[in-house]
Amino acid sequence: MLPTPVLAAALAVALAVPLLGWALLARTQDAAARTRANLTRGLDLPGAAPARPRSRLLPRLARALTPAGTVARLNRLAGAAGRPAEWPVPRLVAAKLVLAAVAAALGGLVVSASPGPPALLMAAGVTGVAYVVPELLLYSRGQERQQAIALELADTLDQMTIAVEAGLGFEAAMARAGRNGRGPLAEELVRTLQDIAVGQPRREAYLALAERTAVPDLRRFIRAVVQADAYGVSIADVLRTQAAEMRLKRRQRAEEKAMQIPVKVIFPLILCILPTLFIVLLGPAVLDIAAAFGG
Repeated sequence: MLPTPVLAAALAVALAVPLLGWALLARTQDAAARTRANLTRGLDLPGAAPARPRSRLLPRLARALTPAGTVARLNRLAGAAGRPAEWPVPRLVAAKLVLAAVAAALGGLVVSASPGPPALLMAAGVTGVAYVVPELLLYSRGQERQQAIALELADTLDQMTIAVEAGLGFEAAMARAGRNGRGPLAEELVRTLQDIAVGQPRREAYLALAERTAVPDLRRFIRAVVQADAYGVSIADVLRTQAAEMRLKRRQRAEEKAMQIPVKVIFPLILCILPTLFIVLLGPAVLDIAAAFGG
């Protein structure tokens, strides 16, 4: 008969693999499927397969086991990360539960093999880290996206300034910048124009753009645009001033990173390079001295 830890490990893997497969390979969200169905209703699309009913037991179970605050936090992080299609919120919720369950099962095996406070603390720590891994990955994606937006903002404002001074309106300049751009800022501009096109007020669309991206420089620019629209200030002057300010901030950030390089190099230099250098230079002399005194 197999030992109890082996049976427990097999049971944990048997329960975790189906949930992990669903979390990683699940199809699009129900909201996206409903939106696609509404858009294609009444259209005879060639090669379209008939819709099949989907089981909603696993999504409901995952939502029931996850606090509402965690789901809201994941939704906010997903918005900051641009809502990547491969990481929908239901899949993230399921991934958190699956990773935590697998880590808890493996931690239980470790604790049963060597009982004691250290093993128990290690199992609890690994389980907690596994539970927050999806949030950390999503937060990292959001940070990279915010940095890309902040880096592209100055050039985009320059393009919009040239377009406005050439006679285009502000929204037409936004459309041109979004059409010519390739980064996340261009995607956000296009989405903002789509929100305005479907009937959302311009002020709310601009504020939603600042809320989604959570980039301080872009939020400051949106606030200036909203105030200019409210008080009748020339939008060309606002764009020119904001573009100059963004270029100055980008230069200051580059100078700040350049000044941080010597401080960041100190620790690798002391811990990695200098010991190796001492061994290479002083090692033969130490060996000769030891051989001389030993003989």
